[in-house]
Amino acid sequence: MEKIVISTLIAMSVLLFSCNNESAKRTMESNYADTHSYAQPSTAVVKHLDWQANVRFDERMIDAVATWTVSVTKDAEEVIFDTERLIIKNVLVDGKDSEWRISSYDPIKGTALIIQVPKNHQGDLKVSIEYRTPTSARALFWAAPSQTYGKKQPFLFTQSQAILARTWIPCQDSPGIRFTYEASVKVPSGMMALMSAENPQAKSMNGVYKFKMDQAIPSYLLALAVGDIEFQSIGPRSGVYAEPGQLVAASYEFSDLEKMISVAEGLYGSYAWGRYDILVLPPSFPFGGMENPRLTFATPTIIAGDKSLVSLVAHELAHSWSGNLVTNETWDDFWLNEGFTVYFEMRIMEEFAGKDYANMLANLGYSSLKNTIEDLGPTSADTKLKLDLEGRNPDDGMTDIAYEKGYAFLRFIEQKWGRNNFDEFLKSYFQQFQFKVMNTEGFLKVLKDKMGESLYNDLNVNAWVYEPGLPSNYEPVNSVRFEKVDSVANAFGTAKVKAGELAIVDWSTHEWLRFIESLPSKESSALLVELDSVFKLSISGNAEILCAWFEKSIKNDYRGVDENLRRFLNRVGRRKFLVPLYKALVEENRKDFAKEIYKEARPGYHSVSIQTIDEILNFSAL
Repeated sequence: MEKIVISTLIAMSVLLFSCNNESAKRTMESNYADTHSYAQPSTAVVKHLDWQANVRFDERMIDAVATWTVSVTKDAEEVIFDTERLIIKNVLVDGKDSEWRISSYDPIKGTALIIQVPKNHQGDLKVSIEYRTPTSARALFWAAPSQTYGKKQPFLFTQSQAILARTWIPCQDSPGIRFTYEASVKVPSGMMALMSAENPQAKSMNGVYKFKMDQAIPSYLLALAVGDIEFQSIGPRSGVYAEPGQLVAASYEFSDLEKMISVAEGLYGSYAWGRYDILVLPPSFPFGGMENPRLTFATPTIIAGDKSLVSLVAHELAHSWSGNLVTNETWDDFWLNEGFTVYFEMRIMEEFAGKDYANMLANLGYSSLKNTIEDLGPTSADTKLKLDLEGRNPDDGMTDIAYEKGYAFLRFIEQKWGRNNFDEFLKSYFQQFQFKVMNTEGFLKVLKDKMGESLYNDLNVNAWVYEPGLPSNYEPVNSVRFEKVDSVANAFGTAKVKAGELAIVDWSTHEWLRFIESLPSKESSALLVELDSVFKLSISGNAEILCAWFEKSIKNDYRGVDENLRRFLNRVGRRKFLVPLYKALVEENRKDFAKEIYKEARPGYHSVSIQTIDEILNFSAL
């Protein structure tokens, strides 16, 4: 950053300002309909947010004023924001009291905050909304000290994706609407506040933190975290935030981050967001990672001590191009975010760790995709890339279809077109559409124009994008390393070789996962006991291995894992691990045991995880 001359910085600032204005103009001219938002961007669309907030841990609420700069057309009569259970105290338009009302409640979309536009208005409006969050705000997780690593201070973090930003900030909560923002946040003394913006690297003496995000983002990338947090630099534009007791381990785990950024830039162009930092959250975080610009939120479950799970970092880093830079227009187009990101992740890992390693990841992804299609049903509309989520929670579309089928389609394009051609296309695609939104039809048109009609027609696009299941021309990725693992698993499964004699040498996490997956699904509890006695899998320090092991153990009625399973489910809140384990307990007629654990663990889970597990167990907290 220091090497960029001042004139270049000025030019970049002018370009960003111009892009932001053009983005607002394009949104107002767009005819797209986001069925998950009440906003009407064709007549009134947000451009910039000034957020003033006081975070109050004692009452588990945020007092705030959100002041939006809104572009409106001459005939606009209302500005509409998405909200959910926010307590609105007052609304000002250009500094004056304004008429406003709240719509009836929709269980998916929440409520619309409808604000009257003054007659004969000229230019942009300043709309200030004074409000506070309810204690039940679904995007806010207030971790008690006991739920943190340090066990001394509480912790707050947000999760805005997909449509939860409206539960902590009144906003136009659609991925197709981008805006810049600045903020001033007051937190208790001794705590640090961070956002998806320019961030501090040391604690403030007075507990007040200032933030600025000059690059336009959609609302689902708004993020806030507050806690006993410290910072450790990794490179000139990267670092790690974590609770003090985790900082050393996290810094080691992510020590190759700067190299990974350079690898990504070598593939698809310069990193556009300035810094790339990682915040390690408490274990209740429901996802592996969340790609908030400048500050990826990461689960502590990827800290394995041997850098074996860094592919997750590659995935979140890749989002800095696919998703954050070019964003799906609506959640029906979610594969444009995640399919691209998995493809980019695989390319990063191939450069970073070799093709054999990347092939293992792709092969595991294929196994996961097959399971998802089996669970949903091969003819289910939810196995299409282009979704129809109207009237449903967009989380329903966040399955391996978007991730792995999307990746498979892009890899198929690469095979047909040639890697060099596809790389050149993707690099220009990210450059041409940076800080813009894209839908499925728009992408396919751009692809067809670049490929040419004849080659494009050979792709069988309709089968990939608009039909369920996998097309007949799909070819899974083979892995030489997995073939060796399968041979070992077969020898053990047929009792030819004892556990202590297995040819297991320096296996990666992914080889262990393949081995566990290859074990018999039923009637192999004796094999599991033997493996556990030799390799101590039930007390592994690797969360990925633990989850796979526990799931296999449940399905084989190996109850020697029960207490370790209980501890795991009480310690980890990542939905990726919770769902298969609770499902397996239900399927194996152990629902009572599952509910027993869940009653203990539920208070430590995020609302995103609670919603899913409640449904699996048919659980009611009442």
